[in-house]
Amino acid sequence: MDRTLDVLLIHPDSSAQAYQGLATTYSAIEPPTWALLLAQSCRAKGFGAAIMDCDAEKLSLEAAVQRARDLKPRLVLFVVYGQNPNSGTTSMIGATRLAEAIKQDAPGLPIGFVGSHTSALPREVLALPYVDIVLLNEGVYALHNLLRGNLKGDLAKVAGIGYKKRDAAGKAMLWLNPPQAVVPQELMDQDLPGYAWDLLPYRERPLDLYRAHFWHAGFDHAKRTPFAAIYTSLGCNFGCDFCMINIVNRQDNGEDVHAAHSRGMRFWSPGFIAAEMEKLATLGVQTLRISDEMFFLNRRYYEPLLQDVTARQLGLNMWTYSRVDTVRPAALELFKNAGVNWLALGIEAGSQTVRKEVSKGTFQEVNIREVCKTVRDAGIHVISNYIFGFPDDTLETMQQTLDLALELNTEMANMYPCQALPGSPIYRQAIRNGWKLPESYAGYAFLSYECEPLATKHVSAADVLRFRDNAFQTYFTNPAYLDLVETTFGAPQRRNVEDMTKIRLKRKLLGD
Repeated sequence: MDRTLDVLLIHPDSSAQAYQGLATTYSAIEPPTWALLLAQSCRAKGFGAAIMDCDAEKLSLEAAVQRARDLKPRLVLFVVYGQNPNSGTTSMIGATRLAEAIKQDAPGLPIGFVGSHTSALPREVLALPYVDIVLLNEGVYALHNLLRGNLKGDLAKVAGIGYKKRDAAGKAMLWLNPPQAVVPQELMDQDLPGYAWDLLPYRERPLDLYRAHFWHAGFDHAKRTPFAAIYTSLGCNFGCDFCMINIVNRQDNGEDVHAAHSRGMRFWSPGFIAAEMEKLATLGVQTLRISDEMFFLNRRYYEPLLQDVTARQLGLNMWTYSRVDTVRPAALELFKNAGVNWLALGIEAGSQTVRKEVSKGTFQEVNIREVCKTVRDAGIHVISNYIFGFPDDTLETMQQTLDLALELNTEMANMYPCQALPGSPIYRQAIRNGWKLPESYAGYAFLSYECEPLATKHVSAADVLRFRDNAFQTYFTNPAYLDLVETTFGAPQRRNVEDMTKIRLKRKLLGD
């Protein structure tokens, strides 16, 4: 670390409240991808950077405050992101708690926030008494320009930030400067030059504090670490109602801006990413998540990348995402040869009508059953993603979704209650229509006690949540599913799944 620490990037810990009893053993602990990207970009410009990953180290509030005090950074920046769409808001649980404590300990230390929730609601985040600065999109150039200045009197000159400005009477105003650009395609390798893996905490080997998703390791806890996650591209070309991932691309300070207004994808060069993956392999990583929302979309990028990874013989066990209508059967052999052993398919709903409504008609008519069979015939396991409680959902259409999940019986299934996540089109729709939204950050956490999904036009929020939780138990205790796990992965792995289903979530909305 440089002698002058310009920025301390903090990844907060919200796991206990967000995941309840699943946090101890079953939830993943992912490297803080955006903190790593921002740290490396800062170091490339000559700034000193450090990362404090409170989640991986399970730092107490007191220990985290003490470390911030000892490091003496010029700026503390909470990087409130996450690979799951709701993680930016969910991570605010731990971020706000720690930011308040640091501000009490060191009132003069500037505290900034960056991330998806901040991009969605910059004024609301800036209004928090312990937040001095917000970065309005991904924040790469804004952060560099902040660090070039004195972090005080020259804030008005830094595009892409918000700060508290004093009026003539000395009263603090929430002020948003003009927007800043995101890193353009042609500068991705140069201005986001990889990940600062060496800044992560570890016990005996790099990345050994991080663990893969339970299923990614074949339901074998012993194979979950070391683990890493990486992006090969940023953003998505689509604008689904329920998704907010593109909000970090925003270049407009308007109040009604949502993720669908800034859709689009940017890519690192294939050789650059393959070299980054090889670096991870030399650090002992075998289990790797490709976090792109739309990896299986643009063959001009994924084909040369996977060919390069295959040629390097890295021995990685990888998973990534695809929509059901973007799977190209001819490419599956390439995926498998490169080490992609799991493919997450966004099936979302069993009803084609419901699915088309929330995707704004962008889903192509495909045979979901045939797509899943084709993927599995290629030797690739399927993670099916389902959402219960879309605005047009009824109990009958949600049952159709569950019935489809049971019929497909894929090796893994994620089941989410529909949330109006800040930054998503449906969030703005909820504000306009006066729909009830959660009153706390934890209310947006899918697995939290406080979880409060949207009510549909036909079903209450409580009934949506109850249906989701019952659907989860139905799926993972289904004898046909458990037999699949045992046949595919082994009897001990079946018992691991059975143990997971014994952890029952408590829900405030359901009277627990």
